Amino acid sequence: MTVKWQGKYLEVRKEGTWEYAARIGKMGAAVILAITDAREIVLVEQYRVAHGARSIELPAGLIGDTEAGDTAEAAAARELHEETGFEAAHWEDIGDFATSPGMSSEMFTLFKATGLTRSGAGGGVDNEDITVHIVPLDGVSAFLAAQRRAGLVIDCRLIVAMGLL
Repeated sequence: MTVKWQGKYLEVRKEGTWEYAARIGKMGAAVILAITDAREIVLVEQYRVAHGARSIELPAGLIGDTEAGDTAEAAAARELHEETGFEAAHWEDIGDFATSPGMSSEMFTLFKATGLTRSGAGGGVDNEDITVHIVPLDGVSAFLAAQRRAGLVIDCRLIVAMGLL
């Protein structure tokens, strides 16, 4: 394996004829399926440079990007609060998943968060410019279709999450 390029969080590797992106130090992500007591899903919208467009996603963030010894659980709780302003009373670890196995070594841990209380505005940190959407579960498909028609990118992790409801 040869490292062709390395940045702060990513590197591009080549192994034989295969090229792929990898998180530095096998850093993963925590992704949160947050459901309110009123049966609504908490989604975030933010601009993604890689697509040149805003994206509708589950709240998420890197594990270990700000603190040594960070855990998936701690990162999930931190990111849920930073991005959405919610805190959860109950957490369920759904498991680990690959984001794009043919292009990236990145893995994420999916958590289901319930017993939500709003303790802040959300919006992210460091100019993330996150918009929070609270969508009734029975209206998610229509909401996502409208966002797609408006030119927003829809994160495929929502498909995994919807299958768990």
